[in-house]
Amino acid sequence: MAACRHCCSCLRLRPLGDSPLRLPGRDRALTQLQVRALWGGAGSRAVAVDLGNRKLEISSGKLARFADGSAVVQSGDTAVMVTAVSKTKPSPSQFMPLVVDYRQKAAAAGRIPTNYLRREIGSSDKEILTSRVIDRSIRPLFPAGYFYDTQVLCNLLAVDGVNEPDVLAINGASVALSLSDIPWNGPIGAVRIGMIDGECVVNPTRKEMSSSTLNLVVAGAPKSQIVMLEAAAENILQQDFCHAIKVGVKYTQQIIQGIQQLVKETGVTKRTPQKLFIPSPEVVKHTHKLAMERLYAVFTDYEHDKISRDEAVNKIRLDTEEQLKEKFPEVDSYEIIESFNVVAKEVFRSIILNEYKRCDGRDLTSLRNINCEVDMFKILHGSALFQRGQTQVFCTVTFDSLESSIKSDRIITAINGIKDKNFMLHYEFPPYATNEIGKVTGVNRRELGHGALAEKALYPVIPKDFPFTIRVTSEVLESNGSSSMASACCGSLALMDAGKRIMFQNF
Repeated sequence: MAACRHCCSCLRLRPLGDSPLRLPGRDRALTQLQVRALWGGAGSRAVAVDLGNRKLEISSGKLARFADGSAVVQSGDTAVMVTAVSKTKPSPSQFMPLVVDYRQKAAAAGRIPTNYLRREIGSSDKEILTSRVIDRSIRPLFPAGYFYDTQVLCNLLAVDGVNEPDVLAINGASVALSLSDIPWNGPIGAVRIGMIDGECVVNPTRKEMSSSTLNLVVAGAPKSQIVMLEAAAENILQQDFCHAIKVGVKYTQQIIQGIQQLVKETGVTKRTPQKLFIPSPEVVKHTHKLAMERLYAVFTDYEHDKISRDEAVNKIRLDTEEQLKEKFPEVDSYEIIESFNVVAKEVFRSIILNEYKRCDGRDLTSLRNINCEVDMFKILHGSALFQRGQTQVFCTVTFDSLESSIKSDRIITAINGIKDKNFMLHYEFPPYATNEIGKVTGVNRRELGHGALAEKALYPVIPKDFPFTIRVTSEVLESNGSSSMASACCGSLALMDAGKRIMFQNF
C-alpha cells in the first residue's frame, strides 16, 4: 500500500540543519531560516515590563494573526493568549454588543478533563467571573455609539500554579485591542495587589496570597486614571486600602507604557467606523426644549415611587419622541430615543450637582428607610427579610455536613488553586422583581457576579474551621437598585439568625 503524500504520520523529516528541508507537495526547499520565518515573521514583537520582583512579558505577531488583534501575555510559566475581532458593519442592536469569554483548558495544567466526554464543556463560575472582570475593564473605553459586534476571547495556554492568569488576561485584552484597528481608547494596565504584614505586594503568587489580607485588582488607564476595581479584604484599615490602590495605579502605568511602546513599533492605524450611533446636537437641542421642564417636574416631585416615576417619565418620552419624529422624519429612530436619554440624564445629574437632592427628596448621604425581619420560617436553619426603600431581599441559610461542600478536582486545583469550598452564596433575580416577564432558566452571568460580590463581603466573618457547609440563598423580591448590597445585608442577618453569636465569634 502506497504511503499518503501528505499524511503527517507517513513523513520522515530530518532535524533542521544546514541541509534544506523538503515538504511534501512542494517543489522548492525551505531552509532553516525560512522555516523559522514562517513562525516568527517580521511582525513578531515583544516587550518585557518589570513589576517589582515580577516580570510581565507581552508579545504579538506570532499567534492568531488573522484576528484583528492578538497578544500573548506571560508571567513565569503562566501564559494567556487573547484575540479581539470586531465587525466592520454596524449591528442592529441598540447597545454595545461586546462579548468577552475567558476559557481555561485542562491541557494548560497538563491534565485531561474528568467528565465523560473528556473535553471542556460549558463555562465554569471562575471563567464567567473572570470574563466579567475583563469586560468591566475594557468596555468603558469603546467610543460612545460604537454598536459593532466585538468579541474578545482569552485562552489560557499554560498555568504554572504560581502566577494567576486572570490579571494576565486583562492585560492581554488591552494589548489585543490596542494592536488592532478596532476603535478603542486604551490601553489599560492591570495588576493584583496583596497585603502581607502591612506591606503591598504586586502580583503576588498563590502561596503569598494565602497569607494576604487583601486581594485587590486594579485596572488603570493612562494619566493614572482608574477604570475598574475589584477587591476582597479581611478587616484592613481604610488608609491601607487607599494606599494599595495608589500602588496598583503606579504599576499599571508601567504596563501601559510597555503596551504603548509595542503599539508604536507596530504602527497601528485605527479604522473609522461607518457610523457612530450618537444623537446629533440639533436633535438633542430640540429634545431639550420639549422635555427638560417636564422631566425636571417629575424628578423633583418627591411623592413619586419607582413605578409612578417610571410611568411619568415614559409618558414624557412617548410624547417627545412623537414630536421629534414629526420634526425630524429622516432621523434614525435610535437617535431620537437616545436624544431623550441624554436630556433625562442631564436633568437628573443637574439636580444632584446643583441642588444636592435625589429624585425621592433625600440628600446625598441619607439612606432609604430600612426594615429588617428574621426567623421568618421556623423550619429553616436561618432566614431574614431585608427592605431598603423599594428594594426587598429574602435570604435563607442552610447547614449541612462537609460532604455537601463544593468539591474541586485536580484540574480546578491546578488552574485556580481552589480547594473544597464550604461557604457559598447564591443570588437570584427573578423578572417579577422589576414587574417584568422573562425566562426563568439557569443562573445568568449577572446573577453569578452579584452572588460572588455578596459572598466576598460575608466570607471573612465565617470561622475558618467551621465544621459544616453553609449555603446562603438570596432572592430579590423587589428591586429599585443595589440589590447585591441588600443581599450582603440580608445574608448577614440570616447567618446571625442561624448561628447567633457562633457565626460572628471573631468580632
